[in-house]
Amino acid sequence: MDPTTDNAGHTGDPGNARASLEALRAEIAKAVVGQDPAVTGLVVALLCRGHVLLEGVPGVAKTLLVRALASALELDTKRVQFTPDLMPSDVTGSLVYDARTAEFSFQPGPVFTNLLLADEINRTPPKTQSSLLEAMEERQVTVDGTPRPLPDPFLVAATQNPVEYEGTYPLPEAQLDRFLLKLTIPLPSRQDEIDVLTRHAQGFNPRDLRAAGVRPVAGHADLEAARAAVAKTTVSPEITAYVVDICRATRESPSLTLGVSPRGATALLATSRAWAWLTGRDYVIPDDVKALALPTLRHRVQLRPEAEMEGVTADSVINAILTHVPVPR
Repeated sequence: MDPTTDNAGHTGDPGNARASLEALRAEIAKAVVGQDPAVTGLVVALLCRGHVLLEGVPGVAKTLLVRALASALELDTKRVQFTPDLMPSDVTGSLVYDARTAEFSFQPGPVFTNLLLADEINRTPPKTQSSLLEAMEERQVTVDGTPRPLPDPFLVAATQNPVEYEGTYPLPEAQLDRFLLKLTIPLPSRQDEIDVLTRHAQGFNPRDLRAAGVRPVAGHADLEAARAAVAKTTVSPEITAYVVDICRATRESPSLTLGVSPRGATALLATSRAWAWLTGRDYVIPDDVKALALPTLRHRVQLRPEAEMEGVTADSVINAILTHVPVPR
Protein backbone atom coordinates (compact mmCIF):
# COMPACT_ATOMS: atom_id res chain seq x y z
CA MET A 1 0.00 0.00 0.00
CA ASP A 2 1.17 3.51 -0.79
CA PRO A 3 2.60 5.04 2.42
CA THR A 4 0.57 8.18 1.83
CA THR A 5 -2.67 6.20 1.83
CA ASP A 6 -4.32 4.94 5.00
CA ASN A 7 -6.37 1.78 5.50
CA ALA A 8 -9.55 3.43 4.27
CA GLY A 9 -7.94 4.69 1.10
CA HIS A 10 -7.56 8.34 2.14
CA THR A 11 -4.63 9.84 0.21
CA GLY A 12 -2.08 12.32 1.45
CA ASP A 13 -2.91 15.00 -1.14
CA PRO A 14 -3.28 18.45 0.53
CA GLY A 15 -6.25 19.42 -1.64
CA ASN A 16 -8.09 16.21 -0.84
CA ALA A 17 -7.11 16.56 2.81
CA ARG A 18 -8.70 20.02 3.01
CA ALA A 19 -11.89 18.70 1.42
CA SER A 20 -11.97 15.76 3.82
CA LEU A 21 -11.51 17.96 6.89
CA GLU A 22 -14.17 20.37 5.64
CA ALA A 23 -16.51 17.37 5.27
CA LEU A 24 -16.19 16.80 9.02
CA ARG A 25 -18.59 19.66 9.66
CA ALA A 26 -21.37 18.07 7.65
CA GLU A 27 -20.70 14.66 9.14
CA ILE A 28 -20.70 15.87 12.75
CA ALA A 29 -23.84 17.92 12.06
CA LYS A 30 -25.67 14.60 11.69
CA ALA A 31 -25.27 14.19 15.46
CA VAL A 32 -24.71 17.71 16.83
CA VAL A 33 -26.83 20.72 15.89
CA GLY A 34 -25.43 24.24 15.51
CA GLN A 35 -21.88 23.90 16.83
CA ASP A 36 -19.83 24.73 13.71
CA PRO A 37 -17.35 27.04 15.56
CA ALA A 38 -16.52 24.27 18.03
CA VAL A 39 -16.06 21.73 15.24
CA THR A 40 -13.73 24.12 13.43
CA GLY A 41 -11.77 24.67 16.64
CA LEU A 42 -11.27 20.94 17.12
CA VAL A 43 -9.99 20.59 13.54
CA VAL A 44 -7.60 23.51 14.04
CA ALA A 45 -6.26 21.84 17.20
CA LEU A 46 -5.65 18.59 15.31
CA LEU A 47 -3.74 20.47 12.63
CA CYS A 48 -1.60 22.22 15.26
CA ARG A 49 -1.08 19.10 17.41
CA GLY A 50 -2.78 20.94 20.26
CA HIS A 51 -5.43 20.23 22.88
CA VAL A 52 -8.88 21.70 23.42
CA LEU A 53 -10.83 22.74 26.50
CA LEU A 54 -14.61 22.79 25.95
CA GLU A 55 -16.59 24.82 28.46
CA GLY A 56 -20.34 24.99 28.78
CA VAL A 57 -23.21 24.25 31.12
CA PRO A 58 -24.24 20.58 31.43
CA GLY A 59 -26.40 19.28 28.62
CA VAL A 60 -25.12 21.23 25.60
CA ALA A 61 -23.60 18.19 23.83
CA LYS A 62 -19.93 18.73 24.69
CA THR A 63 -19.29 15.00 25.06
CA LEU A 64 -21.38 14.12 22.01
CA LEU A 65 -19.40 16.61 19.94
CA VAL A 66 -16.06 14.91 20.73
CA ARG A 67 -17.49 11.42 20.19
CA ALA A 68 -18.88 12.47 16.81
CA LEU A 69 -15.49 13.92 15.82
CA ALA A 70 -13.73 10.65 16.68
CA SER A 71 -16.29 8.66 14.68
CA ALA A 72 -15.85 10.90 11.64
CA LEU A 73 -12.04 10.76 11.83
CA GLU A 74 -11.24 7.06 12.06
CA LEU A 75 -9.24 7.68 15.21
CA ASP A 76 -8.95 5.51 18.29
CA THR A 77 -10.68 7.25 21.18
CA LYS A 78 -11.12 6.66 24.90
CA ARG A 79 -13.16 8.49 27.51
CA VAL A 80 -12.34 9.19 31.15
CA GLN A 81 -15.03 10.50 33.48
CA PHE A 82 -13.17 12.73 35.93
CA THR A 83 -14.51 12.39 39.46
CA PRO A 84 -13.22 13.54 42.89
CA ASP A 85 -11.82 10.06 43.68
CA LEU A 86 -10.03 9.52 40.33
CA MET A 87 -6.33 8.71 40.77
CA PRO A 88 -3.48 9.71 38.40
CA SER A 89 -2.79 6.04 37.61
CA ASP A 90 -6.40 5.69 36.44
CA VAL A 91 -5.44 8.04 33.59
CA THR A 92 -1.81 7.21 32.80
CA GLY A 93 -1.67 3.50 33.68
CA SER A 94 0.37 1.66 36.29
CA LEU A 95 2.66 -1.25 37.00
CA VAL A 96 0.77 -4.46 37.73
CA TYR A 97 2.28 -7.49 39.45
CA ASP A 98 1.98 -10.72 37.49
CA ALA A 99 2.03 -13.65 39.91
CA ARG A 100 2.82 -16.14 37.14
CA THR A 101 6.05 -14.43 36.11
CA ALA A 102 6.77 -12.76 39.47
CA GLU A 103 7.39 -9.52 37.57
CA PHE A 104 5.74 -6.15 37.22
CA SER A 105 4.33 -5.23 33.82
CA PHE A 106 2.96 -1.90 32.64
CA GLN A 107 -0.78 -1.71 32.09
CA PRO A 108 -1.47 1.29 29.82
CA GLY A 109 -4.16 3.72 30.92
CA PRO A 110 -6.78 5.37 28.71
CA VAL A 111 -4.36 8.18 27.83
CA PHE A 112 -2.77 5.80 25.31
CA THR A 113 -5.12 6.70 22.46
CA ASN A 114 -5.46 9.20 19.61
CA LEU A 115 -8.34 11.23 21.02
CA LEU A 116 -8.77 11.31 24.79
CA LEU A 117 -12.08 12.69 26.02
CA ALA A 118 -11.42 14.01 29.51
CA ASP A 119 -15.01 14.51 30.63
CA GLU A 120 -15.67 17.14 33.33
CA ILE A 121 -11.96 17.53 33.98
CA ASN A 122 -12.51 20.18 36.64
CA ARG A 123 -14.42 17.78 38.90
CA THR A 124 -11.22 16.03 39.95
CA PRO A 125 -8.56 17.43 42.34
CA PRO A 126 -5.45 19.19 40.98
CA LYS A 127 -3.23 16.15 41.65
CA THR A 128 -5.12 14.06 39.10
CA GLN A 129 -5.54 16.99 36.71
CA SER A 130 -1.78 17.42 36.70
CA SER A 131 -1.30 13.78 35.66
CA LEU A 132 -2.13 14.95 32.14
CA LEU A 133 0.57 17.65 32.03
CA GLU A 134 3.39 15.43 30.80
CA ALA A 135 1.13 13.67 28.32
CA MET A 136 -0.12 16.95 26.87
CA GLU A 137 3.26 18.65 26.63
CA GLU A 138 5.76 15.84 26.03
CA ARG A 139 3.35 13.34 24.45
CA GLN A 140 4.65 10.62 26.69
CA VAL A 141 3.94 9.10 30.09
CA THR A 142 6.68 8.29 32.60
CA VAL A 143 5.94 5.47 35.05
CA ASP A 144 8.63 4.10 37.36
CA GLY A 145 11.25 6.20 35.55
CA THR A 146 10.48 4.77 32.12
CA PRO A 147 9.08 7.17 29.48
CA ARG A 148 6.45 5.63 27.20
CA PRO A 149 5.51 7.52 24.01
CA LEU A 150 1.88 8.19 23.17
CA PRO A 151 0.37 7.51 19.74
CA ASP A 152 0.32 10.14 17.01
CA PRO A 153 -1.96 11.96 16.54
CA PHE A 154 -2.74 12.59 20.20
CA LEU A 155 -5.32 15.15 21.31
CA VAL A 156 -6.91 15.79 24.68
CA ALA A 157 -10.42 17.16 24.37
CA ALA A 158 -11.41 18.12 27.91
CA THR A 159 -14.86 19.29 28.91
CA GLN A 160 -15.52 21.39 31.96
CA ASN A 161 -18.50 22.99 33.64
CA PRO A 162 -18.28 26.72 34.45
CA VAL A 163 -16.31 27.28 37.67
CA GLU A 164 -19.32 28.62 39.56
CA TYR A 165 -20.91 25.16 39.43
CA GLU A 166 -20.82 23.10 42.63
CA GLY A 167 -18.12 20.45 42.93
CA THR A 168 -15.62 21.99 40.51
CA TYR A 169 -11.89 22.61 41.03
CA PRO A 170 -10.20 25.44 39.10
CA LEU A 171 -7.63 24.17 36.62
CA PRO A 172 -4.06 25.25 37.51
CA GLU A 173 -2.68 28.02 35.28
CA ALA A 174 0.11 25.72 34.09
CA GLN A 175 -2.42 23.20 32.84
CA LEU A 176 -4.67 25.82 31.23
CA ASP A 177 -1.65 27.02 29.28
CA ARG A 178 -1.21 23.52 27.83
CA PHE A 179 -4.55 23.80 26.03
CA LEU A 180 -4.18 25.30 22.59
CA LEU A 181 -7.82 26.48 22.50
CA LYS A 182 -10.63 27.11 24.92
CA LEU A 183 -13.96 26.82 23.15
CA THR A 184 -17.18 27.95 24.81
CA ILE A 185 -20.25 25.88 23.96
CA PRO A 186 -23.31 28.15 24.18
CA LEU A 187 -26.90 27.16 24.75
CA PRO A 188 -28.59 26.50 21.40
CA SER A 189 -30.84 29.01 19.67
CA ARG A 190 -34.58 28.39 19.76
CA GLN A 191 -34.60 26.88 16.26
CA ASP A 192 -31.57 24.68 16.98
CA GLU A 193 -33.23 23.40 20.15
CA ILE A 194 -36.38 22.61 18.17
CA ASP A 195 -34.22 20.67 15.69
CA VAL A 196 -32.61 18.72 18.55
CA LEU A 197 -35.96 17.71 20.00
CA THR A 198 -37.31 16.82 16.56
CA ARG A 199 -34.38 14.45 15.99
CA HIS A 200 -34.96 12.77 19.34
CA ALA A 201 -38.66 12.43 18.57
CA GLN A 202 -37.69 10.70 15.32
CA GLY A 203 -35.58 8.14 17.18
CA PHE A 204 -32.10 9.70 17.33
CA ASN A 205 -29.93 7.87 19.88
CA PRO A 206 -26.81 9.86 20.92
CA ARG A 207 -25.19 6.59 22.07
CA ASP A 208 -25.40 5.06 18.58
CA LEU A 209 -23.67 7.43 16.17
CA ARG A 210 -23.51 4.78 13.44
CA ALA A 211 -27.30 4.61 13.39
CA ALA A 212 -27.35 8.41 13.09
CA GLY A 213 -25.33 8.09 9.88
CA VAL A 214 -21.97 9.39 11.15
CA ARG A 215 -19.28 7.81 8.97
CA PRO A 216 -15.49 8.25 8.74
CA VAL A 217 -14.68 10.96 6.18
CA ALA A 218 -11.01 11.63 7.01
CA GLY A 219 -8.08 9.60 8.24
CA HIS A 220 -4.48 9.71 9.45
CA ALA A 221 -3.07 10.33 5.97
CA ASP A 222 -5.34 13.35 5.54
CA LEU A 223 -4.14 14.78 8.84
CA GLU A 224 -0.48 14.29 7.96
CA ALA A 225 -0.91 15.92 4.54
CA ALA A 226 -2.85 18.80 6.08
CA ARG A 227 -0.23 19.38 8.79
CA ALA A 228 2.53 19.46 6.18
CA ALA A 229 0.58 22.01 4.15
CA VAL A 230 -0.10 24.19 7.22
CA ALA A 231 3.63 24.19 7.99
CA LYS A 232 4.24 25.75 4.54
CA THR A 233 1.67 28.52 5.03
CA THR A 234 3.48 31.85 4.71
CA VAL A 235 3.62 34.27 7.62
CA SER A 236 4.92 37.74 6.80
CA PRO A 237 7.07 39.71 9.29
CA GLU A 238 4.18 42.18 9.63
CA ILE A 239 1.80 39.42 10.74
CA THR A 240 4.36 38.07 13.21
CA ALA A 241 4.74 41.55 14.69
CA TYR A 242 0.93 41.91 14.83
CA VAL A 243 0.63 38.71 16.88
CA VAL A 244 3.37 39.90 19.25
CA ASP A 245 1.75 43.32 19.66
CA ILE A 246 -1.60 41.75 20.58
CA CYS A 247 -0.02 39.49 23.19
CA ARG A 248 2.14 42.26 24.65
CA ALA A 249 -0.93 44.47 24.96
CA THR A 250 -2.54 41.90 27.27
CA ARG A 251 0.43 42.22 29.63
CA GLU A 252 -0.14 45.97 29.86
CA SER A 253 -3.94 45.84 30.28
CA PRO A 254 -5.12 47.42 33.58
CA SER A 255 -7.91 44.81 33.74
CA LEU A 256 -5.52 41.84 33.86
CA THR A 257 -3.14 40.48 36.47
CA LEU A 258 -1.75 37.93 34.02
CA GLY A 259 -1.19 38.51 30.31
CA VAL A 260 -0.40 36.15 27.47
CA SER A 261 3.00 34.44 27.63
CA PRO A 262 5.31 33.88 24.65
CA ARG A 263 3.89 30.33 24.51
CA GLY A 264 0.48 31.93 23.93
CA ALA A 265 1.88 34.10 21.14
CA THR A 266 3.30 31.00 19.48
CA ALA A 267 -0.07 29.30 19.82
CA LEU A 268 -1.89 32.24 18.18
CA LEU A 269 0.53 32.17 15.27
CA ALA A 270 0.00 28.41 14.83
CA THR A 271 -3.79 28.55 14.97
CA SER A 272 -3.87 31.49 12.55
CA ARG A 273 -1.83 29.49 10.04
CA ALA A 274 -4.13 26.49 10.36
CA TRP A 275 -7.23 28.66 9.88
CA ALA A 276 -5.68 30.36 6.83
CA TRP A 277 -5.01 26.98 5.23
CA LEU A 278 -8.51 25.68 6.04
CA THR A 279 -10.03 28.71 4.33
CA GLY A 280 -8.03 28.01 1.17
CA ARG A 281 -5.03 30.34 1.44
CA ASP A 282 -1.31 29.62 1.70
CA TYR A 283 -0.60 32.86 3.58
CA VAL A 284 -1.89 34.45 6.80
CA ILE A 285 -3.83 37.73 6.88
CA PRO A 286 -4.79 39.85 9.93
CA ASP A 287 -8.36 38.54 9.83
CA ASP A 288 -7.02 35.03 10.52
CA VAL A 289 -5.33 36.30 13.67
CA LYS A 290 -8.50 38.10 14.77
CA ALA A 291 -10.64 35.02 14.12
CA LEU A 292 -8.53 32.81 16.41
CA ALA A 293 -7.54 35.37 19.06
CA LEU A 294 -10.43 34.69 21.46
CA PRO A 295 -10.30 30.87 21.59
CA THR A 296 -6.48 30.88 21.66
CA LEU A 297 -5.98 33.57 24.31
CA ARG A 298 -9.06 33.72 26.58
CA HIS A 299 -7.77 31.04 28.97
CA ARG A 300 -4.23 32.46 29.09
CA VAL A 301 -5.17 35.73 30.81
CA GLN A 302 -6.30 36.38 34.36
CA LEU A 303 -8.70 39.15 35.34
CA ARG A 304 -8.17 41.47 38.28
CA PRO A 305 -10.83 40.84 40.96
CA GLU A 306 -12.10 44.42 40.76
CA ALA A 307 -12.48 44.16 36.97
CA GLU A 308 -14.35 40.88 37.35
CA MET A 309 -16.73 42.48 39.85
CA GLU A 310 -17.48 45.19 37.30
CA GLY A 311 -18.54 42.58 34.77
CA VAL A 312 -15.39 42.63 32.66
CA THR A 313 -14.60 39.32 30.94
CA ALA A 314 -11.49 37.93 29.30
CA ASP A 315 -13.27 38.05 25.95
CA SER A 316 -14.18 41.73 26.33
CA VAL A 317 -10.58 42.63 27.22
CA ILE A 318 -9.19 40.76 24.21
CA ASN A 319 -11.80 42.29 21.90
CA ALA A 320 -10.84 45.76 23.13
CA ILE A 321 -7.17 45.01 22.47
CA LEU A 322 -7.98 43.81 18.93
CA THR A 323 -9.76 47.11 18.36
CA HIS A 324 -6.82 49.24 19.49
CA VAL A 325 -3.75 47.37 18.22
CA PRO A 326 -2.83 48.74 14.76
CA VAL A 327 -3.60 46.26 11.95
CA PRO A 328 -0.81 45.76 9.38
CA ARG A 329 -1.68 46.68 5.79
